[in-house]
Amino acid sequence: MHATNKAALFPLGQVVATPGALAALEKAGQTPLDFLSRHVRGDWGELDEDDRKENELSLTRGFRLLTSYQTLAKSYCTPIAPRFHSRGKCK
Repeated sequence: MHATNKAALFPLGQVVATPGALAALEKAGQTPLDFLSRHVRGDWGELDEDDRKENELSLTRGFRLLTSYQTLAKSYCTPIAPRFHSRGKCK
């Protein structure tokens, strides 16, 4: 795991979730906050090094941020912050 910040790196903005994402989180017994709190602090989850570096650049330029987390039920949640406005999905 890479080091993350304790403070938020960017504002979340409006947070929305698809019905499928909410169902996947409910199945796993988790909440959106479990993943959004990681996302906003720079814990990018299960990304390769190139995507991690792209996120670091994106933080300085205001570009889209990508993260991917595995739920306890083995689904993947992908919060997306396009230009610091968050949305996401789980599958």
